[in-house]
Amino acid sequence: MTTAAASLHAAPAPTTLEDFFGPGTQPGALAVEIESSTRCDGCHGGYDPVHEPYRPWVSSPMGQATRDPMFQACLTIANQDAAFAGDLCLRCHTPSGWLGGRSTPTDGSALLATDMEGVNCNFCHRMVDPWQSSPINPPDDDAILAGLPDYPVNPHSGHFVVDPQDRRRGPFDLENFNSHEWRMSSYFSESSNCAMCHDVSNPVFTRQPDGSYALNELDMPHPTQDKADMFPIERTYSEWAQSAFAQGPVEMGGRFGGNITAVSSCQDCHMPDGTGRGCNRNSRPIRDDLPRHDLNGGNTWLVLAVRELYPDADTGLDEASALASVARAESMLAAASDLEVWQEGTELVARVINQTGHKLPSGYPEGRRIWVNVEFYDAGGSEIAEFGGYDLATATLDPAGTTVYEAKIGVDAAMSAATGIPEGPGFHFAVNNAWYKDNRIPPRGFTNAGFESVQAAPVGHTYEDGQYWDDTRFAIPAGATQAEVYVWYQLASREYIEFLRDENVTDNSGQVLYDAWVATGRSAPVEMDEVTIALDPAGGCNLADIAEPFGVLDLTDINTFIAGFTTQDPVADVAQPFGVWDLSDVNAFVGGFVAGCP
Repeated sequence: MTTAAASLHAAPAPTTLEDFFGPGTQPGALAVEIESSTRCDGCHGGYDPVHEPYRPWVSSPMGQATRDPMFQACLTIANQDAAFAGDLCLRCHTPSGWLGGRSTPTDGSALLATDMEGVNCNFCHRMVDPWQSSPINPPDDDAILAGLPDYPVNPHSGHFVVDPQDRRRGPFDLENFNSHEWRMSSYFSESSNCAMCHDVSNPVFTRQPDGSYALNELDMPHPTQDKADMFPIERTYSEWAQSAFAQGPVEMGGRFGGNITAVSSCQDCHMPDGTGRGCNRNSRPIRDDLPRHDLNGGNTWLVLAVRELYPDADTGLDEASALASVARAESMLAAASDLEVWQEGTELVARVINQTGHKLPSGYPEGRRIWVNVEFYDAGGSEIAEFGGYDLATATLDPAGTTVYEAKIGVDAAMSAATGIPEGPGFHFAVNNAWYKDNRIPPRGFTNAGFESVQAAPVGHTYEDGQYWDDTRFAIPAGATQAEVYVWYQLASREYIEFLRDENVTDNSGQVLYDAWVATGRSAPVEMDEVTIALDPAGGCNLADIAEPFGVLDLTDINTFIAGFTTQDPVADVAQPFGVWDLSDVNAFVGGFVAGCP
């Protein structure tokens, strides 16, 4: 352990539970506690592994959010760094435990077995729209909201409102249904429902006029409870809110599955509509708009690690459901981006296009990354150079000469002096108060002003308004006649896993995580895209050579340019200002076409 780390652990930030207070429904306020999801399995599971709610949910990261060993290890470090910081984590990772008053102590040691279900069925389906902004809301909500002592300012950080009675809500009118109390609420089709835990802010900091974040006076709640005044840890919902999808729907050709091809909300991509029954009773209707409870993201590792650590009887998992979950995540990652590759003179250009409604990658920034990997080959098929190589045996990425899309947060000079943590990027998220890097690719509709307004502006990288792709240029080595280009995603880097192991002086959760990580393949990178391109040793063609066969300028290039220009596809954005399809692109293309290939 480093001297700085030892200093930190000797004196964690003297925060209290009050510093992490958030408005909304409070612990102990429910008349009926959150019910175990195993009660839901009897009607909502065991009859259709694709369209039933239960098995896809239980094998999703939400269904295993509390058992997640990376969460457990991170929780320990959070409490080491700032007293009671675990409360900020537990309210979203185990809402049943938090609402039941079992999140103190904030290390999770008081949680019950049922609290380990993560974000469970009964919790989600008892959520109330705090602002009644949805088109349809149950009449019970008025009294529930009127009885709140503290009202959420905006959706973030687990500031949720939950029906104190077991009155379950959903987006459909369940005619002639009497198995349990139900209420129709369109809130479950709104992205703001997801925002409660997918915009996360640290309330111990307040934004200053110069844009920095300073530690509050301690032992009291944040003065405004507005996420715009707090330090941003995650801004996935806000990224979506500033994207073209929020104004959508955007036609995506069914890229994310389901029965609709044009998508807008979080649910459209992460819970795509399928055809089936919501329960196992044949009397209930078959719907074409049944939300699949896949809850896909980029986590291909979590359920495998959970199965390594817990018996299936405790988790509800089995081999089939775990592998299905991994396959869904891999499919989501493949749909999340496109890769375009071309040669410009002696350079290879790799363009990664973000096809999601948020940054690529999004979510919790620590350990997640995407990178471009290029392998150059000579005429005999021998590899002569590689950029962005990854050693599976040591879980080590070589970032030299390529682009790694990631975010890095850390402490500024003031927090370094207060905590003993070295100034700069690091993994101490509970006390981090500065962003040092964020080159993650923005979504369609990106504007610098819009993302600045929600504390999600790029850091250390520049994107033009409207740009939802990024280019990396590679010098083509002498003798190269072919290149294989890949885009890889990794949930957890070796550096982050080792940090959670080595910094832990409280319990063995870091070692448990590390051992599970090793046993399940070290969070092996997942391929998102792959393109193979033949290279012209003479230096390639020019910017007008945008369609196969490359090295030849013909009608295919003209047609591709016209189609791309009409639809504002990046393939036709061949001249500055990038992100704008105008006369400069037309002139550049025509000039390149007339000049011809060498």
